Amino acid sequence: MTIHLDHTIVPARDKEASARFFARMFGLSYDGPMSHFAPVRINDTLTIDFDNRDKFEAHHYAFKVSEAEFDGIFDRVKGEGIAYGSGPRSSEDMMINHRRGGRGFYFKDPNGHLLEVLTA
Repeated sequence: MTIHLDHTIVPARDKEASARFFARMFGLSYDGPMSHFAPVRINDTLTIDFDNRDKFEAHHYAFKVSEAEFDGIFDRVKGEGIAYGSGPRSSEDMMINHRRGGRGFYFKDPNGHLLEVLTA
């Protein structure tokens, strides 16, 4: 059997606001809470389940996307005036990277989690 990641829980100060932000930036839909989570379906096999927490460390989440998805996400990030950058330690230099023949960039969500978008 192939192992697939089914879901991961992302701590947030406001789970529903975080789910809406994530869905909006990634061009996905948020259909409301399920149980005590605010899930966003990434694809047929994975959900990101936001959950309220008072204290947590910021995490890094990386998403490999198609060229067209990259363009859409990048346009939405720029359209909302969100700082972005070319690396995890330069997440606000307003540049993208071109590693491994692809494109990539980083930006922070409202909880301080570092989101990475890459094509290769």
